[in-house]
Amino acid sequence: MPSKSLFKPVDMTQGDPVKDIIQFAIPMLLGNIAQQLYNTVDSIIVGRYIGDNALAAVGSAGPIFNLMFVLFMGISTGASIMVSQYFGARDREGLSRTIGSCISLIAIASVIIMIIGPLVTRPLLHLLNTPESIIGWCQAYLTIIFVGIAGSGYYNILAGVLRGLGDSVSALIYLLVATGINIVLDWTFVAVFGMGVPGVALATIIAQIISAILTMHKLSRMTHLFDLNKKYLNPRTLYSKNLIKLGLPSGITQAIFSMSMIVVQSLTNSFGEQFIAANVIVMRIDGFVMMPAFSFGMAMTTFTGQNIGARRMDRVDQGTKRGTLTAMGVSACLTVLILLFGRHLMAIFTKTEELITLSNNIMRILAVGYIAMEVMQCLSGVMRGAGDTVTPMWISLINTVFIRVPLAYLLVYLTKTPELPQGNCLMMPISMLTTWVIGTFITFLAFKKGKWRKKALQDA
Repeated sequence: MPSKSLFKPVDMTQGDPVKDIIQFAIPMLLGNIAQQLYNTVDSIIVGRYIGDNALAAVGSAGPIFNLMFVLFMGISTGASIMVSQYFGARDREGLSRTIGSCISLIAIASVIIMIIGPLVTRPLLHLLNTPESIIGWCQAYLTIIFVGIAGSGYYNILAGVLRGLGDSVSALIYLLVATGINIVLDWTFVAVFGMGVPGVALATIIAQIISAILTMHKLSRMTHLFDLNKKYLNPRTLYSKNLIKLGLPSGITQAIFSMSMIVVQSLTNSFGEQFIAANVIVMRIDGFVMMPAFSFGMAMTTFTGQNIGARRMDRVDQGTKRGTLTAMGVSACLTVLILLFGRHLMAIFTKTEELITLSNNIMRILAVGYIAMEVMQCLSGVMRGAGDTVTPMWISLINTVFIRVPLAYLLVYLTKTPELPQGNCLMMPISMLTTWVIGTFITFLAFKKGKWRKKALQDA
């Protein structure tokens, strides 16, 4: 049995389920903090040393980057599910073939994004009604990010492989190293050399390439679990097909979300640079509060995958209940802290009082929905770990296309007055909150219906 040493894969098929989930989720949570710190430091340095418009530019680039990143998201999800199940079943051949196929598919996806990304950036920015005052910065930032996309792709997907093996600590360490490098380079390129927004993008891709190299080195040393040589780097049709089959729904989910965010970003941009900048600040703080949801959700995916591989559905049921309750408690505590110290956190990004007030108002609206998001992510994680990635995809489709986007436009339209010709900008976070609550309710119903449980029994 694999040792539960700090830097080794964790067997989650034995022992106390909630202890295993927490042991796995804590490094994930710290890793998400480090990932968010990446973006937060970028925003602080941009806002403080370049200005509010530059802060808005980096924020406006987000939806386009996320849309291009969906290929990696799909491969990563498929990899985590297959790796966790093969690991739980002690299938060395399946594990080796899966990891080798991942490495090859990342290379293909990177080349595609490096070519397409820079070509579609400016047209998409115009489609988003991006203000002319920031469009040049947006394009420069995205072009550099897309050219260096392989580093981000390899780190995120190979870290997903490590997590599927139960090793969330190594991925955390490499991310912390990259975050430290990113902070130093951000300061150097922007504050010292005056490179502006392009300097932020350059610092990011250099740090991500380093984290990818470290992750690959770690995997190359895990020969006691799987083989990593030329034979396995040649992707087999069966394993590539299964990776895509499992990952495609998650990729489509992310694509749907990204496209809806692009549509909503167009509405956001209509309120001007200050509201765009406020949204960037809120997203940075919001990212920290949402971390327990994503961390426990991914922990539930690995826990479920390993136990299904070992044919331990009893542990899946036990872990789902206790893990979700634990995650909700953690999220509630963080939400209270954010509400108490929100204004102080907003002030880190900007000195503009109006911007601080607007950001804080948005944050207070969203805070109501964080615990609901915790439930949705945990239950979705269980379904994905069982191999049912289609149900969360459909829920995301309904939530974003048929609820989030129409509701945002409707609420803004209904609040248009002579004093507010564009409508009330606070309708944007209200529509988001409503979407979270409805999505959680739909996810709970889908989980109770149990299609994922039948999928697990078929694959076991």
